[in-house]
Amino acid sequence: MAENHPDLQEELEVDRETRLEEPPMYRVYLINDDYTPMDFVVDILMTVFRKSREDANAIMLLVHHQGKGLCGVYTYEVAETKVDTVHEIAEESGYPLRSIMERNDL
Repeated sequence: MAENHPDLQEELEVDRETRLEEPPMYRVYLINDDYTPMDFVVDILMTVFRKSREDANAIMLLVHHQGKGLCGVYTYEVAETKVDTVHEIAEESGYPLRSIMERNDL
């Protein structure tokens, strides 16, 4: 016969509740500068953010005309990796292109 374990039952209920929480999401942007070529920005958007050429061109124009452009919304770790990757590739290529992440509190 199965024994009743109230502590185990309570622990299972707590685990179910905590598993339902979704992680906070972060928006990743590219920031305009006066030196990074538009073609390089498009390449970054296609390689790092997996955008189509059409979407990459549209985002690049937002960066150019509005000062920044949204590249995507990701979990913290993925957003941080994308930002770091942009900075590494830009630095290796001799460009000052910057990327930032902001918590998506919408």
